[in-house]
Amino acid sequence: MSEPLRIAVLKERASGETRVSATPETVKKFIALGAVVAVEAGAGTGASISDAEYEAAGAQVSKGALTGADIVLGVQGPEPKALSGARAGAWIVASLDPFSQRARIDAYAELGMEALAMEFMPRITRAQSMDILSSQSNLSGYKAVIEAANVYGRAFPMMMTAAGTVSAAKAFVMGVGVAGLQAIATARRLGAQVSATDVRSATKEQIMSLGAKPIFVENVAGIEGEGAGGYATEMSDEYQKAQAELVSAHIAKQDIVITTALIPGRAAPRLITDAQIATMKPGSVIFDLAVAQGGNVEGSVPDEIVVKHGVKIMGYSNTPAHLAADASALFSRNLYNFLSAFWDKETGRPVLDEEIGEAVRLTKDGKVVSARLLG
Repeated sequence: MSEPLRIAVLKERASGETRVSATPETVKKFIALGAVVAVEAGAGTGASISDAEYEAAGAQVSKGALTGADIVLGVQGPEPKALSGARAGAWIVASLDPFSQRARIDAYAELGMEALAMEFMPRITRAQSMDILSSQSNLSGYKAVIEAANVYGRAFPMMMTAAGTVSAAKAFVMGVGVAGLQAIATARRLGAQVSATDVRSATKEQIMSLGAKPIFVENVAGIEGEGAGGYATEMSDEYQKAQAELVSAHIAKQDIVITTALIPGRAAPRLITDAQIATMKPGSVIFDLAVAQGGNVEGSVPDEIVVKHGVKIMGYSNTPAHLAADASALFSRNLYNFLSAFWDKETGRPVLDEEIGEAVRLTKDGKVVSARLLG
């Protein structure tokens, strides 16, 4: 009888990364499938999970968790030099940032590792529970509004008091993907008057369903429905010009702006210019959720509050890491859902199918094999 599959859970080493790729909940589930789970000592500290909790769930906790690992779980891709001890051909299952970290992907190939990029998960119905981008973006949209509310020097809801009425804040969400929809919902729950825009015309109904006002360019064609793979794509110059004019008029009246626009594999599109910021009221707040990818807002800086024209511009380089416990719980379930969906009971290990396997696989047999990296 072959040895049971060994899964290693690494302690994250990237600056500011507080999440962990497995929780006691998912450790128990992997063990129930027949795997051995080894957790690196201190891996869950940032997410308020102790080594003792992992041990109680059945994990082996030690500094040498990688020894003999068949599958290495991570939130962010581990440095190649840190993978010593894993088996030849071991899977690396994490968010690998393939476009920005190509040298690291090449190094995985040279080591003979099979790197599986969770952010390349196809947006199909059966893979929804495996989608780390959606689970983490959902939390990011919430956190962006909470942080903006904290920095904003006024209240969000309308308040009628004996001393007079406090007007509701006006919040504008730019980009209505998973993060944008959660930002709309959160701003609404806090009592703001919310409006939103997106280049995909199909999102208009989603905006209205959450009780927000859609702000869309009229008489210039946008994207009908979704872009490739469920993401927005770049627009024509005509549309971009018309959208900029519409946004300029609308943004001047806003107290809070949340920007969420990202295009996979490219720098974040510029949505707000310095000239547009200058039209906003002093004391307004802009939260740029795309700041780590170059930013939607001119002048935004990761992890800093920049004040321009009296407007506070902010954004985190790793927003989900500011909600480490919940972000880890969701991320780790995504990983478990992915691996367990392909678990072969006879061999005691996952066997990927062609559709999802080809989508997420970056390296195999010493080579980079992803069409998205080779094309």
